[in-house]
Parts: sequence; structure tokens; C-alpha cells
Amino acid sequence: MSSYQNENSKLLWMIISGISVVVVLIFATQWFLSEKNQETSIAPTKSAIEKTVIATTESAKVASGKTMPIQLVEESIVKDPLPVNDTLAKEEISKLDDLHQQLKDQQQDLKQQHTDVDTLLKLKEDQVKLLEAQLAAQNKS
Repeated sequence: MSSYQNENSKLLWMIISGISVVVVLIFATQWFLSEKNQETSIAPTKSAIEKTVIATTESAKVASGKTMPIQLVEESIVKDPLPVNDTLAKEEISKLDDLHQQLKDQQQDLKQQHTDVDTLLKLKEDQVKLLEAQLAAQNKS
């Protein structure tokens, strides 16, 4: 192999490795930014839900033994005055719609999990019955 071909081969490998590094950096940056955006979009919702849960637990503690239904939304939201600015009102409505949609999704997920657990329990009971029958058959033999 001549030195010209050898140099071309080295140059080709350097170009390929440089392009690969750039592509990897671009993907890593996109992944990092998407993770950061997801965390920032989830954080306000989590804090709102945590406040609601804290408020409901505190109100349950105040009841001191009386059985009260769990409140998912604070009553103060209903009593608060509406924002004067239309854009603020629209933002508040969109936030509440998002929260409502998340609660609907969570309810649907919980119902699906409940049906899955019921199915698994039924299958496990059937499996236990079959194993008991096998043990009984082995004991008879």
C-alpha cells in the first residue's frame, strides 16, 4: 500500500470519528434538554398535588376521628376570586384542565391496574388449585 493510500485511510477514519463525536454530542444535548423540560413541566403539577394531599391530610387530622371523604381539590379554589386579566384566567383554566386530564389519566391507570390485579389473583388461585391437585395425586400414588 502506498503512503498516499495510507494517508487517505487515516484521513477517512479521522473524518468518520469526528462526525460520530458530533452526532453523539447532538443526541446527548437533545436528551438532556428533553429531560430538563419534562422535569420542569412536571414540577408545578407535583407541587399542586402535594399541596392538595397535605391539605386533605390536615383536614382529616382536624376531624379527629370523624370519617370524612378525601378531598382531591381544596375548597379555597372555588372561593378565590377570578383573575381580572383574561390571559391570567386562561392560564389558570388551562392549568386546571391539565390537572383534570392528569387526574382522569391516573384514574384510568388505577382502574386498569385493579383489573390486572384481579386477573392475576384469579390465575394464581387456579394455579394453587392445580398444584394442590397434583400434590394430592402424588400422595395417593
